[in-house]
Amino acid sequence: MVSSWREFWDRDTPIYVNARHKARHYAGLADEIAALVPHPGAIVLDHGSGEALFADRIAEVCGRLLLCDASPRRRDALRQRFAGMPTIAVLAPEEVAALPAASLDLVVANSLAQYLTAAELEACLRDWHRALAPGGRLILADVIPPQLGAVADAAALLAFARRDGFLLAALLGLARTLLSDYRSLRRRLGLSRYDEADMLARLRDAGFTAQRMPRNLGHNQGRMAFVARV
Repeated sequence: MVSSWREFWDRDTPIYVNARHKARHYAGLADEIAALVPHPGAIVLDHGSGEALFADRIAEVCGRLLLCDASPRRRDALRQRFAGMPTIAVLAPEEVAALPAASLDLVVANSLAQYLTAAELEACLRDWHRALAPGGRLILADVIPPQLGAVADAAALLAFARRDGFLLAALLGLARTLLSDYRSLRRRLGLSRYDEADMLARLRDAGFTAQRMPRNLGHNQGRMAFVARV
């Protein structure tokens, strides 16, 4: 039995309904992160990168891209995928904690906060704040508010699927998810949820100046994104 979210993400998961869904998700996210890069020499950390299928698009517009994922399996796959790109490095979470102070210009943590405990999030905020240079930014995205449920998430997925041409696969995928251990894990382990005021307070307590962004990264606009500055 899977006992943690980290174990869940270290194996094949039912989150993506088909290859098109996965590709469209990662392509869109890469383009959004690339648009946030402040200058061509920037050092960027994508913390909780997942498979990062299109990370090369981000690497093309920054000086160095660091991809961090808690899953050893995914880190191995990332190293193989980007072995020919010396400007991309793959890190474990403990290596992020050891980064030199003021060495990063941008940190993006998308769809990560919900899988961390409050204490784990606080530790990450401390690490990111220390590693960001003065003027650097943290983008904390896909934060789930308390009132947003699985039905709203499903509706957002179906709208995304209709726009991008995989609606039937999304309907079948949602049915599979209902029978998968992801649903039972959501009940058993839960997802961390934060309202806007709570997240802003946590960011300020970690030393950031923060505000909510007008739009979330990705397709689900029921979730929130925050920009926090050192």
